[in-house]
Amino acid sequence: MGIDIQEAIKRSIQTEKNAMNFYQLGAQQMKNGDARRTFEILAKEEREHAAQFYKIYTGADIPSFDAFMDALADNESSWIVTITRSISEDFTEKKALELAMEKEKNLEEALRATAAKIEDPAIKAVYETNATETQHHYEMIESEYARLMGMVHETDIDTFVRE
Repeated sequence: MGIDIQEAIKRSIQTEKNAMNFYQLGAQQMKNGDARRTFEILAKEEREHAAQFYKIYTGADIPSFDAFMDALADNESSWIVTITRSISEDFTEKKALELAMEKEKNLEEALRATAAKIEDPAIKAVYETNATETQHHYEMIESEYARLMGMVHETDIDTFVRE
């Protein structure tokens, strides 16, 4: 098969933790309450994604899920490097949302590519579910971005079409 399933799952747990830390750090910087709440929700959901992967992980090197997730952020991860660079430069909600959309789109593609290589139906399902939820994250961020930028929000489209 060419893929070490348990190593892939372990990397997925770490990636979801990195995403959670990305959203936590971003939320701390946000002045806009709605944008901050969006990032807080995403951080919570990334932790839930990591838990889904942890449930199918058979390795013994992560004995406590909570301890692992509550440990300090991996400052070398691309998620953390991206958000800390943004914070140190010219942090804006707009920029954070743009970065988040890019990261979620890339993660969805990686999850789907990994799922395609997995033969075990139960493990494949976890990857496919997470890919779909990651796509929903992208849509949630895109919606918040549109609202923040004063664009027509998808919930308002019917109103504009009827007028």
